[in-house]
Amino acid sequence: MSEARVASAGTSRAGGLLVALARQRELSLVLIIVVLGALVSLRAPQFLTLANISQVAVLASIIAVAAIGEAIVVITRNVDLSVEATIGLVAYCLARTLELHALDVPAAIAVSIGLGLVLGMINGAIVTLLRVPAIVATLGTLSIFRGVDYFVAGSHQVPLASLPDGFTDTAIDSVLGIPIFVLVALAIVLIGSVILRSTRFGRQVYAVGSNPEAADVLGIPSRRIVFIAFSLCGLLSGVAGVLWVMEFGTINGTSATGVVLAVIAAVVVGGVNIFGGSGTLVGAALGALFLGFVANALILIDLSQFWLQAIYGLVILVAVGADAFILRRVKRATAGHRSR
Repeated sequence: MSEARVASAGTSRAGGLLVALARQRELSLVLIIVVLGALVSLRAPQFLTLANISQVAVLASIIAVAAIGEAIVVITRNVDLSVEATIGLVAYCLARTLELHALDVPAAIAVSIGLGLVLGMINGAIVTLLRVPAIVATLGTLSIFRGVDYFVAGSHQVPLASLPDGFTDTAIDSVLGIPIFVLVALAIVLIGSVILRSTRFGRQVYAVGSNPEAADVLGIPSRRIVFIAFSLCGLLSGVAGVLWVMEFGTINGTSATGVVLAVIAAVVVGGVNIFGGSGTLVGAALGALFLGFVANALILIDLSQFWLQAIYGLVILVAVGADAFILRRVKRATAGHRSR
C-alpha cells in the first residue's frame, strides 16, 4: 500500500473516531459527572448524599429548561443572549401579579409563560424580518428587557411572604422520590427530543443549522424555522422564570442576572455545536447538571464562587474549540475519502 493511501486511511480512521466521539458526548459527560462525584466526595462526603444530589438537580433543572430553548436556537446557527433578562422579567411579573392577587395562580403562570413567548417572538422578528445578526439583536434585547424589568420593579422587592401559601412548595415536592422540577425538565427534554428527531420541523431545524443556503434551495422556510426557534426559546425561558419564583421566592428587578453564561455553557458543554446543525437536548440538559455539580462542589470544598464564572468561560472556550477541531478533522477526512 502506498504512503498516500496509508495516510489517507489513517486520516479516515481518525475522522471516524472523532465523529464517534462527537456522537457520544452525552455518554462522556455522564462519565465525567461520575468521576467528578467520586473525586469531590473524597474531600466532602456529603457531596454524594441523596439530599445534596436532589438539591443540585432541582437548581440544575431551571438552567436545563432554559438551556433546552437555547439549544434549539443554537442548532439553527444562532444564539439568544437575552434569556436571563427574559427569565428575570417573567419572574418579577409573576411574583408581582401574585403579590397583588391580580390573577389566580394557574392564570398567572399561564400569562407569565405567554410573556416569555412574546419576548421570544420579538427576538425572532428582529432576527428574521429585520435581518439583524442574532448576537447583536439579542444583546440589544437583553438590555431592553432588563431595562423594562428595572423600570417595572424599581426598588421594589417581592418577598416570599407575599406569595400565595404553598406556591413555593413545588420546589421541594417530589413524586416517587423524584423532585417535581426534575420531572418538568425531563418532560420538556423528552417532548423536545421527539419533536427534533421525529418530525419534519425538527429535521428542518437541523437542515437550517447545517447549511442555510442549501436549506433555502430545498424550499425549507429558513426564516420561519428560525423565528419558531426563538419563540420556543422565549417560551421555555418563561417556564424557567416561573420555576425561578417557586425556587427562590424573593424576587426583584435583578433576578437571574448572569444566568445567560450558565445557560450557554450548558448548551455547548452538552455537545450542541455552536456552529449549528448538530447536538441534542439531552446533552444540553446534562450540561446543566454537570455545571450544577461543579457549582455545588466549589461550595463544599470551600472555594470561592468567583471561580464559577471563570469555569463557565473556560468550559465555553474548550467546548467550542473542541467542536471546531473535530469539524476541521471530519472535513479533512471526508475530503481525503472523496479524493480516493
